[in-house]
Amino acid sequence: MASCFLYRRREFITLLGGAAAAWPLAARAQQDRVRRIGVLMNLAANDPEGQARVAAFVQALRQLGWTDGANARIDYRWSGGDEARVRGYAAELAALAPDAILTTGAVTLGPLQQVSRTVPIVFVNVTDPVGGGFVASLGRPGGNATGFTSIEYGMSGKWLELLKEIAPRVTRAAVIRDPTFASGIGQLGAIQSVAPSSGAANLSAF
Repeated sequence: MASCFLYRRREFITLLGGAAAAWPLAARAQQDRVRRIGVLMNLAANDPEGQARVAAFVQALRQLGWTDGANARIDYRWSGGDEARVRGYAAELAALAPDAILTTGAVTLGPLQQVSRTVPIVFVNVTDPVGGGFVASLGRPGGNATGFTSIEYGMSGKWLELLKEIAPRVTRAAVIRDPTFASGIGQLGAIQSVAPSSGAANLSAF
């Protein structure tokens, strides 16, 4: 599997199309076989943003030589934000034994990994894949998942530095987070690492 990549830009559509560049299906020497691709989205099928993302992905695949209905078959599942549907569709896609699955966000990545540890998964828009337990590390993800994070951890430390610029006299800061949400560990660590040098040594996490 390819390494995880840090996402620093706001244009999610560009990111989704760019995911195809790391797509494990791009073995041009084997294009004689139709490849099956699963796509699990956490949006409704009629959502304009979701349709735009899929259009960008399909276009990027076509540029790499993969065309839906020709040498590739794409199976879409749209959960509309419903957790029960996410779990059900994750199981459905895994049962189809696709060559790879594309998914967006931790809410869909988690259920996919629960139903399969062998089908290759390419994810996008996951805040902290390491802290969330989805990959072993950004450089060597291991397992069956790889993809793009939605934020670079160092940015979190910049938030604290920005706070000090706005209010130089601040010496105590608080970070409010859900401790049951593992995907925030990396961001919290980045904030804690810059707290002493920023002058906000009294940092509390709630």
